[in-house]
Amino acid sequence: MSETTETASDQASPPILSIDGPRATIRLNRPQKLNRLSQLDLDTLVQLFDRVEANRAIRVLVLTGTGRAFSAGFDLNAISERAASAPKPVAEGSSGSAFEAVANRLEDLALPTICRLNGGVYGGSTDLALACDFRVGVDTCEMFMPAARLGLHYYKGGIKRYVSRLGVDNAKRLFLTAQKLEASELLRIGYLTAMVPAEALDEEVDKLAMVLAGNAPIAMRGMKQAINEFARGELDEAAADQRARDSMRGDEIKEGTKAFAEKRAPRF
Repeated sequence: MSETTETASDQASPPILSIDGPRATIRLNRPQKLNRLSQLDLDTLVQLFDRVEANRAIRVLVLTGTGRAFSAGFDLNAISERAASAPKPVAEGSSGSAFEAVANRLEDLALPTICRLNGGVYGGSTDLALACDFRVGVDTCEMFMPAARLGLHYYKGGIKRYVSRLGVDNAKRLFLTAQKLEASELLRIGYLTAMVPAEALDEEVDKLAMVLAGNAPIAMRGMKQAINEFARGELDEAAADQRARDSMRGDEIKEGTKAFAEKRAPRF
């Protein structure tokens, strides 16, 4: 069952969580500002990610926006204020970006994630979308990464995600030229998993969410972790091997093989 997320609520708010059976939806809800994200929004997103992951009845998460854009990224006024302020020490190995922490947390969620791109995606929010496992967008959506025009060196986690997901050449094109890309080109380079007309967006997202919600959650969780580790060049081989061995003795494979033999959908 899909939700109407293009209709703005009476009042802007931090991101909103709704749950419908095995599916959770987080909706960015500042449509009059194209869902531009504040620090409060980032903090709320992390809290909601934790809630979703802790609820084992939830099998899939959809991230989307209210209004005509998915998100315009982080509030530029906040970036300007930070640039003008005295530098603060950050932890070793960190860029000090709150946005990086949120995107990394989203990427590492145990359950599969879908970004429902109801419109344009800009700035830091391009990385939020990329941190999702799947990105389904309308054929009128566009993407713009303005870091080079703003004089901003993007945080390393986001650059790594761009390179591992889209390849070196596409990462350079998007970061260094700061050019806007249309939906058809986003599909071609792999930024979009699927592109559909606006009227078909809910159906496409619902169909994918239903498939993911019906698959074996423990097996998917482990394979997603291995795929992400492979992409980052950080595979824990021993842990991946152990998960594979455990799956051969687990309840999921028993139900999966039984359902296959009985020609029915598995019940995990």
